[in-house]
Amino acid sequence: MFNEVPSQLDFPAMEKRILAYWQADNVYQRSLDARQGCKPFVFFEGPPTANGLPHPGHCLTRAIKDLFPRYKTMTGHLCTRKGGWDTHGLPVEVEVCKELGIHTKEEIEAYGVEAFNRKCLESVFRYTREWEEMTRRLGFWVNLEEAYVTYHQSYVESVWWSLKSLFDAGLLYQGHKIVWWWAQGGTALSSGEVGQGYREVDDPSVFVRFPLVEDQRFHQALAALDNEPRASARAADQAGVNDSLVDSAPRGLKPAARYSLLVWTTTPWTLPSNMFAAVHKDFDYAVVHDSETGERLIFAAALVEQIAKKVKKTDAWKIERTVKGADLLGLSYRPPFDLYRKSAAKKHVAHASATDILGDYKPELAAGGADYACWRVLHADFVTLESGTGLVHEAPAFGEVDFDLMNQERKRFTNPASIPLLCAVAPNGTFTDEGPEYCRGRWVKECDKDICRDLKERGLLLHQEQYRHDYPFCWRADEDPLIQYPRRSWFIRTTQFRDAMLANNEKINWLPEHIKEGRFGNFLRDNVDWSLSRERYWGTPLPIWVCESCGHMEAVDSYESLSAKSGVAGLDVWEKAKAAEPSLSDHLKIHKPYIDAVTFACPKCAHDRQAARAEARGSLGNDASARMKRVPEVIDCWYDSGAMPFAQWGWPHKNHEMFLSQFPADFISEALDQTRGWFYSLTAISVMLFSSAHMKSQMERNIIDAKAKGVPDERLKMMQDMIAQWEKILAEPRGRDVKSVSMAKGLDGSINSVNMTAPYPLPFRNCIVLGLLMGEDGLKMSKSKKNYKEPTYIFDHEGADAMRWLFFSGQTPWTSIRFQESAIAEGQREFLIRLYNCYSFFVIYANIDRWTPNEPRASARAATSTGAPSGEFRSELDRWILSELAQCSVRVFDAMEAYDNFTAARTLSAFVDALSNWYIRRSRDRYWKSAMDADKHSAYATLYECLVTVSKLIAPFTPFIAEEMYQNLVVQGAKDPGAARAEARGPLLPSSVHLCDYPVTDETREAARARIDVALNEEIELVRQLVSCGRAARAASKLRVRQPLATMELFHRRADVVRKYEAVICDELNVKRIEFKDSAAIAEYVTYELKPDFRKIGPKHGSLAPKIKAALAAQKDVDALVRQLEQGGACRISVAGQDVELTSEEMLVELHAKEGFAAERVPGCGILVLDTHLTPALLDEGMARDLVNQIQQVRKNLNLRYEQHIDLAILGDADIQRVLKAHGDTIRGETLADSLRDAPLHDVEPARVEVDGHAVEIYVHHL
Repeated sequence: MFNEVPSQLDFPAMEKRILAYWQADNVYQRSLDARQGCKPFVFFEGPPTANGLPHPGHCLTRAIKDLFPRYKTMTGHLCTRKGGWDTHGLPVEVEVCKELGIHTKEEIEAYGVEAFNRKCLESVFRYTREWEEMTRRLGFWVNLEEAYVTYHQSYVESVWWSLKSLFDAGLLYQGHKIVWWWAQGGTALSSGEVGQGYREVDDPSVFVRFPLVEDQRFHQALAALDNEPRASARAADQAGVNDSLVDSAPRGLKPAARYSLLVWTTTPWTLPSNMFAAVHKDFDYAVVHDSETGERLIFAAALVEQIAKKVKKTDAWKIERTVKGADLLGLSYRPPFDLYRKSAAKKHVAHASATDILGDYKPELAAGGADYACWRVLHADFVTLESGTGLVHEAPAFGEVDFDLMNQERKRFTNPASIPLLCAVAPNGTFTDEGPEYCRGRWVKECDKDICRDLKERGLLLHQEQYRHDYPFCWRADEDPLIQYPRRSWFIRTTQFRDAMLANNEKINWLPEHIKEGRFGNFLRDNVDWSLSRERYWGTPLPIWVCESCGHMEAVDSYESLSAKSGVAGLDVWEKAKAAEPSLSDHLKIHKPYIDAVTFACPKCAHDRQAARAEARGSLGNDASARMKRVPEVIDCWYDSGAMPFAQWGWPHKNHEMFLSQFPADFISEALDQTRGWFYSLTAISVMLFSSAHMKSQMERNIIDAKAKGVPDERLKMMQDMIAQWEKILAEPRGRDVKSVSMAKGLDGSINSVNMTAPYPLPFRNCIVLGLLMGEDGLKMSKSKKNYKEPTYIFDHEGADAMRWLFFSGQTPWTSIRFQESAIAEGQREFLIRLYNCYSFFVIYANIDRWTPNEPRASARAATSTGAPSGEFRSELDRWILSELAQCSVRVFDAMEAYDNFTAARTLSAFVDALSNWYIRRSRDRYWKSAMDADKHSAYATLYECLVTVSKLIAPFTPFIAEEMYQNLVVQGAKDPGAARAEARGPLLPSSVHLCDYPVTDETREAARARIDVALNEEIELVRQLVSCGRAARAASKLRVRQPLATMELFHRRADVVRKYEAVICDELNVKRIEFKDSAAIAEYVTYELKPDFRKIGPKHGSLAPKIKAALAAQKDVDALVRQLEQGGACRISVAGQDVELTSEEMLVELHAKEGFAAERVPGCGILVLDTHLTPALLDEGMARDLVNQIQQVRKNLNLRYEQHIDLAILGDADIQRVLKAHGDTIRGETLADSLRDAPLHDVEPARVEVDGHAVEIYVHHL
C-alpha cells in the first residue's frame, strides 16, 4: 500500500519535509559518495558577495547552477560542487562606507585603515545565514561548509603566485595611462567594471570658437591659399554642400578678417585643459563667412548645411572656399581658457627658460627647428564626420586616444618631456587652482553650466544643446559618474593575448551562441591592458616590493617566501596586533595595513654593495638602509574571482592533484553582465597562465639567470628538462593529465612559472549566459519600488519547485523575463499540479484495489519496471504511452546534453500533458471496473512505470516533488509484504530519487530509442491533433463538449488513421459518427478568405503589395487558389497586368463555416466540419451529461472517496424528469449511485443548481 495523498498538495510544507529528510539521511553527500571514481563533471561557482540580501536574480543563477550538476550526477558523473564567497573590493568597501557615514578616501584614512578593514571583514558574511537559507530552500546542492573565501590566506597566496608569474614574465607592469577613474573613491577601474555601469544621460553639447593666431605661419598659409585659388563651388559640391551656401565669387582668406576653428565637445569641463585641436588631413574643411557678424569659421565642409540649420544660419552663412585638413596643420589658436597659456613655462617644463610663458614656448624639434608646445592643429585618424564639426578638442589628460596622440606628437621633439600634460583637475574630481576661478574646488561636472555661461559671455560659444548618450558610472556607487584621468597604475599586458583569447573563445560552447562573436567576442577584440591596481584598502595586496634606493622590484608568491627574505622586518606588527587581540582573524596578516609593514633588504643593492666592497678590499661597511617596501595598491577584485579555478584549492602551494582533476570546468553560468566581469577574468587569467608560451620563455630566462649566478649543473639540467617536457606537451593532444604538469621554482624556492597545458577551451567549456530577471512591472528590480516578491515569500506560498520550473520552462534562460508571482503560479498549475493529480489518481485507485508493483527494487534504478506485463499483454494505449515515455526520456537526455534546459522542460511538460489529458482520461474506465484482470493490472503497471520514470526525469528540475513521488511510489512501495519477497532478487534500492541513475544515459540511449514505436506515436499524435481542432471548432461556436453532436464531416488526407481510431475520436469530441467527404464537397460547408501577409510580401513586392490585396479580394474562385496552395505550396494571380506567384508562407487563409456548421483546419491534413444542428434527443443527452457533472461536484464538496457509493435524488421540472427517465442508468453508473429517486432524501440538504436554464435540486447521501 502507498501512503494516502491529499487531494491538494501544500507544496511549501512538502518541501520542508523533503529538506528535513535530505539532511537527516545525508542525501547530498551520499550522492557524491556513490559516484566516487566516476568521470568528473566540473562546475565552477561564481562567488557571490554576502554583504547584501539575496534577491530573485540570485535564485535564477543558483537554480541553473543546481540543475546541471544534479543531472550529471544522475548520469554517472562525480560533481564536486565547491561553493565560494567573493569578499574583497569596492562592493564591500562601499557598503561599509555607507554604514559608517563616510565616502572619501580621506575620511577612510581618518577613520583608520586597520579599523576600516576589520569592518570590511565583519561585513562580508553579514547575510551569510540568509544566503545559506535561500540556497537550502531553493534546493541548490553545493558545499558551503568548505567554500572558498577570497580573503583567506591560502586563496590570496594563490593569487600572489599568479601575479608573480605574470610579473616575472614581464606581463605585469606599471604605466602612466588614461584610466577610467572613480574620483570619489580615488581609484581606477578596469574596462570590465566600467562596462557594467553605463547608463543613458544628457550632457551639454557645445560648439566653441577657437580663434586662430595671426602669426607668421598663419600668413604663410593664407598666402599659399591665395596663390592657389580653387573653384569653391566644385569643391563644395564634392563635399556634399548645398549650392546656396557657396559665394558666387570665390575669395581668398583675408588676414584682416577674424578666423576661428569651430570645435565641438560634450565635456565642457575639459576645455580649461585643452592642448590641441585635431583635424583629419584628408577631409575637406570649409571657410564659412557669416554675413551678419563678419567672422569666418573653419569646420568640415560635409557638415556645413547640417550645422547651419542647427544654429539658424542658413541664409547668413556662405562658403568662401574649401581646404584640405592638411592645409590647417600647424596653425596656432588661442585656447578657450588662458590660465595655462599665460603661465610660466618653467612651471610645466623643467628645462624651459624662466622668462618664457607656456603660450610662447617653442621646444626644439628632432628634425631641426622648433615648434609651439601646445595649442596647434594636429592630424588624428580618429576624427570622423559622423557628428560634431570635424574638429576635435584635445585634452589629453581626459581621453585615451587624445593621450596617445599627445605621446605621438612628443616624438617630434628632441626632448619629449618638453610637451607637458595639462590637467586642471585634482584626483578627487575637483578643479585645481589652474582652472577658472569660479570652478576651483568644485566637482567638474557641476561646472559645465558655468563654463558654458563664461564662453557665451566672451563670444566663444556658438551653440549649445543637450546630447543624450551612454556614460559610465561606478558599478558599485551608481550615483558617481566616472571620468577619464591620467594615472600611474599597474597593468597586465592582456593585449598580448588577444589572439590567444579569441582562439580560446572559438572552442567555448556559448548559450546563446551569439555571445561568442557578439558581446564576449567583441570585448576580446577590443581588449585593452587590464588596469589591475586599485588605490583602495580592502583587497588582495599587490605582491610587489620596490627598493626605496635603487628601484629594484620583486614579486612574492606567499607569506612564507616573504618571511624568508634576507633582512626581513615588520612581521612583528601583525604579531603584536594578534597578541593584543587574539580573536583577530589570522587571514588579516596578509592584508593592509599589516602586510605594508613588512620590508626586507634589497638584494640588488646588497649585490652591488658586495661587489663594491670586494673592489675596495672590504673597506666599505654594510648598507642597511636599502629596503624593499610593498607598493601601496590592492588589486581589482575581479582578478580575485577570476583566479578561483586554482585559488579555491590553494594551488600551487597545495592540493596539486585536486586542482588538476577539477580544471578546466565543464560548466559555468552567470548573468549577461559577467561577459565583462567574471567570464572575462576567468578567461584572461587562465589563458595567460596555462595556454601560452610565455611560461617557456620565462623558464629560459631563469636558466640564463641561474648560469650567471653559478647554479650547479644538475639544477640547470633539471630546468632544461622542464623546457623539453613543455615542448613535448604542446605537441600532444590536450587533456586532463596529472603527469602533464610540473612547476619550475626560482633560485629562492618560490614557484615562478608553471609547466602545464590544458585543453582548449580554458577555463570552461560550456557557459549559459542568463538574461535579466525583471520586476513585475517589466522594470529593473527595485526595493524602493517594491516591484517584486522576495524569494522567501515565494518559497512560503508557491514553493521552490514552482520558482525553479518558471526559470527552466518559461523561456530560454538567456531571455529576460518578468519575475511575477502569477507566472510562477500558472507554471505550477500547468505542470506541477497536473503531475501531482496524475500521481494522486494512481495512489488513490491503486490503494483501493490494493495494487502493488511486483518488483519495486528492479524498477527503482532501471528506466522501466521489469514487473510490468510483457508487450503482447499491453493494450495499444499502454504501448503508446510507454513509447512516448521512451521518446520523452531520449529527448530530455539529448537536450540536457546540449545544455538546453528549455527544450528539456517543454518536453517534460508535453509528456505530462499527454499522460494526464489523454492516457489517464482514456483509461479511467479500466481503473474503475471492479475486476482485477490483466488489462487493469497493465493499466496500473503502465501508469506506475510512467510516474516513477518521470520522478527521475524531473529530479534535477523540481527536486522536491520528484522526491515526494519517489518516496511513496518506490521506497514506500518496497515496504509492501509482497514486494519484500523481491528483496533478495533486486539490486540495492536507492533510498532517494537523487541517488538513482537517470532514465537515459550515454550507455542506455540506444536501448531507450529501441523502445520508441514511431508509427504508433505519429498515429496517436494525429488523432490528438484532430481532437484538439475539433474542440477548437466547438469553442468557436460556443458548444460545450458535454453536448453531443450528430456528425463530423471530415476532409482528411489520413482517413486510414481516422477510421482506425474513429470510436476514440467520436468519444473525445462527443459526436455520434464521422462521415468522410471528398474535397470537392467542401464548398457546401465552408468559404475561404485569402489575405496577404504584408510582413512577407512587402519586402518582396514593394509598391505592388496593396494591389495584391485588392486582387485577392476580387477573386471569384477562391477555392481554386486554396487548392493550389495546399497541393503545390503556391498560387498564381494576375495583378495590374503582371503574373504574380504567392507562396503559402505569404498568405493568410481564413476559414468561415456556413450556417449550421463549425469548421477548423487540421494543419497538414485537411478540414473538419461539425454539424451544429441539435435535435431534442441530443439536447436531452447533453442535459444528462450536465447533470452528471453537477452530481460529481456535489460528491467532491462532500469529500466522498472516489469508490464510495451513494443514494441519489434529483428534483426538477418536466424536462429534467424526461431526461432522468431516458438517461437514468447512465447517470447512476457515472456517479456510483445505487438508487435514483425523484423525491427528497430524508435529512439531506439539497444542492440547488441550474442545468441548461432549469432549476434542479440534487440530494446525495453517502453509503
